[in-house]
Amino acid sequence: MEYNIALLKGDGIGPEIVDSAVAVLEKTAEKFGHKFNFTPYLIGGCAIDAAGEPLPKETVDGCLASDSVLLGAVGGPKWDDMPGDKRPEKALLGIRSALGLFTNLRPAKLYPALRSASPLKDEIVGEGFDIMIVRELTGGIYFGERGYRQGKFGEEAFDTEAYSITEIKRIGRVAFETAMKRNKRVVSIDKANVLETSRLWRKIMHELAKEYPDVQYSDMLVDNAAMQLVRDPRQFDVIVTSNMFGDILSDEASQITGSIGMLASASLGDTTRGMYEPIHGSAPDIAGQDKANPIATVLSAAMMLRYSFGLADEADAIENAVDRVLEKGFRTADIVGDSGAAAIGCAAMTEKILGEL
Repeated sequence: MEYNIALLKGDGIGPEIVDSAVAVLEKTAEKFGHKFNFTPYLIGGCAIDAAGEPLPKETVDGCLASDSVLLGAVGGPKWDDMPGDKRPEKALLGIRSALGLFTNLRPAKLYPALRSASPLKDEIVGEGFDIMIVRELTGGIYFGERGYRQGKFGEEAFDTEAYSITEIKRIGRVAFETAMKRNKRVVSIDKANVLETSRLWRKIMHELAKEYPDVQYSDMLVDNAAMQLVRDPRQFDVIVTSNMFGDILSDEASQITGSIGMLASASLGDTTRGMYEPIHGSAPDIAGQDKANPIATVLSAAMMLRYSFGLADEADAIENAVDRVLEKGFRTADIVGDSGAAAIGCAAMTEKILGEL
């Protein structure tokens, strides 16, 4: 099989980790008899420097013409003083919207080999946990009306949260379908005791739950969910929630796995084309120093093979290679914990994964 993949390396450690994932994909293609064609495009701060805007039209057109997209990370202090509509992070919202990506799948998995890297006690994490966070991606407060106005105390800023029945229903259905392929449990997280959007969200989720009688369904308020994730993460299987809540909770979930550098994500829409990226940032403080952890990006590439290309065996091969590398005790600096292992760099970790493939 032959596939065209758009590469959005971005800023900071983005080029390093994307290059690692490309090497793994090329090795996988060689092993299984496929061909992956990679085309790089600019996004984020590097696009601002080169083209004067964070998301050039050429990038959008290139992504739309591809079979799928692999993204590194964007942003950095160099561009912190840019106006809001010109900041590197604005490109992320723009490319998700342009590609029609309304679902974000964020697995939060604690590998048994990395138990020592988790900040949680052993009796809490047990033999590990495996959570899938299904986050609505193109609605809510991040995309609502915003601006400045005169308020009770003078000038004030405002952001608006809005959700339609259609938006809630389609993300809810993704969550239930995902649960059917896992352990058949869904927790919907909202703030229905305060927010009108959350009350509509809960109403629609309850209606959907009736269509999936085999799935155990429950509601949870977001503040309680934040506590439960650190008190007993093993209670969760699939979590479905809004854009902002998902953004926050998925980062919390990443920390209890031991490192944000381990977590992949998939952004999907109505077609097989998706955008795949690690959930961590551009880490400009370690960019170019061979200190980045490439595993999240490598696992994002595996998710691409699974969800966009239907190559389950190939995805399994990458994920199993990562498992074996960790079981053998190899660690980048962010996941050393109290293992006593000597930290290896981004390039060395990539070579270890390639060796296992």
